[in-house]
Amino acid sequence: MKLFPPIAATFFALIVWQLIVMLTGVQKFILPGPGLVVEAWWQNRSVIAEHALVTLKEILIGMAIGCTLGIATALQLATSKTARTLVQPILVFTQSLPVFALAPMLTLWLGFGLWSKIAMAVLIIYFPVTSAFFDGLMRTPPGFLDLAKTMQANPRYVLWHIRVPAALPSLGAGVRLAAVYAPIGAVIGEWVGASRGLGALMIMSNGRAKTDLMFAAMLTLGVLSVLLYVCVAKLTRRLGDRET
Repeated sequence: MKLFPPIAATFFALIVWQLIVMLTGVQKFILPGPGLVVEAWWQNRSVIAEHALVTLKEILIGMAIGCTLGIATALQLATSKTARTLVQPILVFTQSLPVFALAPMLTLWLGFGLWSKIAMAVLIIYFPVTSAFFDGLMRTPPGFLDLAKTMQANPRYVLWHIRVPAALPSLGAGVRLAAVYAPIGAVIGEWVGASRGLGALMIMSNGRAKTDLMFAAMLTLGVLSVLLYVCVAKLTRRLGDRET
């Protein structure tokens, strides 16, 4: 029964989409109907699958690196006032830079291959993970800290056995955000310069006026992102329940 609301919402969106196409008489190269998109997906399923695997690889590697760096940075910020003074303003400043402005630079530095797209995914998820985990580390319940102080626990013990477990729900929220943002970073990198990946397939399809194929690639990316988010959400909740 949990699947019924999203399935019903999907069918409703498809019906509205088809009605818009039928009532407006819009040309199919501008807005193809869902039937044409499904047909294009089926006819090009092997090509779409090949590009989807490339994008998924970029997303997963980017998430692994970005989350690792975010966790390490949050731990450093939480345990060092010097780091908070020096690093935190830099993090905030970098987030004010538009993502599209960084993509061409990363492509120039790292080339048109896999790593420029991975770097783009890392950059877009690094701050949310760092910020969420750092916030959790700094909001440890005072009662826990008072008890640790009374028992004369050393700072390392307090960090790993009290502050980190208490901050895991916040880290889980950051990782779930990363699952949403990572596909955006990877696809933006592919838009700027790539010959493989769903973003590259969208650009190529648009240039050849194959709007149905472009929509098929875009919907594939959407489904991929939703499945990734669901898997990450289940994993983080399971880890959180285990800790509690």
